[in-house]
Amino acid sequence: MEDGLKPTGDTKLDQAIRQWLQYDRNPKTISLVQDLVKDGSMEALKKCFSSRMEFGTAGLRAAMGPGISCMNDLTIIQTTQGFCCYLEQSFDNLKERGVVIGYDARAHPTSGGSSKRFASLAAAVFISRGVPVHLFSEITPTPFVPFTVSHLGLCAGIMVTASHNPKQDNGYKVYWENGAQIVSPHDSGISKAIEENLEPWPASWNTEEALKAALLKDPFQDINTQYFQAIQKHCHHREINKKSEVKIVHTSVHGVGHTFVQSAFKAFDLHPPYPVEEQKDPDPEFPTVKYPNPEEGKGVLTLSFALAEREGASVVLANDPDADRLAIAEKQESGQWRVFSGNELGALLGWWMFRCWSEQNSGAAAVKNLYMLASTVSSKILRAVALKEGFHFEETLTGFKWMGNRAKDLLDQGKSVLFAFEEAIGYMCCNSVLDKDGVSAAAIAGELISYLATKNKSLSQQLTTIFEEYGYHISKNSYFICHDQEVIRSLFERLRNFGGKKDSYPSECGRFSISAVRDLTTGYDSNQPGKKAILPTSSSSQMITFTFANGGVATMRTSGTEPKIKYYTELCAAPGNSDVTHLKKELDDLVDAIVEDFFEPVKNKLQPKPE
Repeated sequence: MEDGLKPTGDTKLDQAIRQWLQYDRNPKTISLVQDLVKDGSMEALKKCFSSRMEFGTAGLRAAMGPGISCMNDLTIIQTTQGFCCYLEQSFDNLKERGVVIGYDARAHPTSGGSSKRFASLAAAVFISRGVPVHLFSEITPTPFVPFTVSHLGLCAGIMVTASHNPKQDNGYKVYWENGAQIVSPHDSGISKAIEENLEPWPASWNTEEALKAALLKDPFQDINTQYFQAIQKHCHHREINKKSEVKIVHTSVHGVGHTFVQSAFKAFDLHPPYPVEEQKDPDPEFPTVKYPNPEEGKGVLTLSFALAEREGASVVLANDPDADRLAIAEKQESGQWRVFSGNELGALLGWWMFRCWSEQNSGAAAVKNLYMLASTVSSKILRAVALKEGFHFEETLTGFKWMGNRAKDLLDQGKSVLFAFEEAIGYMCCNSVLDKDGVSAAAIAGELISYLATKNKSLSQQLTTIFEEYGYHISKNSYFICHDQEVIRSLFERLRNFGGKKDSYPSECGRFSISAVRDLTTGYDSNQPGKKAILPTSSSSQMITFTFANGGVATMRTSGTEPKIKYYTELCAAPGNSDVTHLKKELDDLVDAIVEDFFEPVKNKLQPKPE
């Protein structure tokens, strides 16, 4: 090998390392690779070089570090070169319209990688091809990128973020010209173009020149103004907001959200929320939390609860680090804090959006033109509301890329899309952003809380009112950690060939009878004519949904970005059935049976979700 490095004895590996050292110009990653070769660290080298990061519909998500399986300067250049070529093939007017690039505050000093650095390299690649780039001069929330694509009519957007992943990770998220995340076949087209453009172009490393180029614009001020104007169309109770005495605490969990949520509250004339000082400034080390993910519940919110107790605040709002998700907790009369699930918040925000819409629109024609969306693993509560109120409710596959693209289709047909949500605390309350948005959701939640306070009602009480009117929907979601792809594959194959019978699914689980099965990996749906599923299917990920005779629904699926097998369960009761204790017990028993009979955690050595 060059540089006097000894070959590892693995020809394919040597080839990959040789090419890497030939292409890379980052002294830190070059040095890390050279050290691994010198030390003969075969396992580490294989981890870094055995397979390139897969570019999927969610873009890229991986640890920062050296090699083709990690996020670093070279893989960012290679990815952007492929993406740029794909855009050149897709748009005749790419050089007139351009792209937008945003980034969060992540950094990895060991390998010299950071979101800002990666964004600058991506900009250099586009500028070297004569493509105008709107590169944010400062960190921004993820929703600002899709907003900018739509607002400026650009061809595409890139957001460099790993959202709420562990601190060593980073990601590269891609939006199409319609303002929604890419869907197939764009991912495979981009992937192919990356493979065809691995050698860095001469000007791809030249960030200094690129940052001075006439083709580079900074959209920060303009978008900051336009975004906060756009979300004000969902501010319906300005007078109540101005007078509200409600105290709210906000944490951005060391991410980008603080200044943007403060601005959103200001746009709604709400009193500013109390920021959690220790967590309000961006910090790539996330020093006060084990996981920077508000979905993990109370552990992330400890400092928020302490501040709320000191200030006498009754509600806590929490964004994830790139501010596209929102968690909410409320102090109960018992003094305990209740962290709402994403499904419960979907019910509250969906109800509120419809209530505000109804005050301004009347007539059967208007409501017939109205749509709400949710992912198929999320609560069916909006379906129950839609049935009673007369608007349309649609389900999509898991992930906001599906909801964003479907919302755009509906808007293009002249329909109104009022709200979309997924159980993973993601909400689209404002269709100026065709993705989840934790900033607008925070302001809208602030107004909802202020309005309820005028009726002496808490969020918990309002949720009960919704369930009593539309039927209780009780859900229980969790996951197991599994790093062995073969175990995951055999677990799902066992369910498809249950009891040793080929292509035969279980008809019961413990004492619970199964009434329908939908398998979106194979395209099977026992409820549809010809047993063919309506929702798109994908053989690259596992996903099976069981419907039970008792009104229960359970979905098991693999995660696209983490080594997890997730499950989502819900019991939907008809309005009037308000024996909550019985419903919860029934759901608990159902979940226990699914875990025991379908996951077989002991046999499969699955790690439960850490408490």
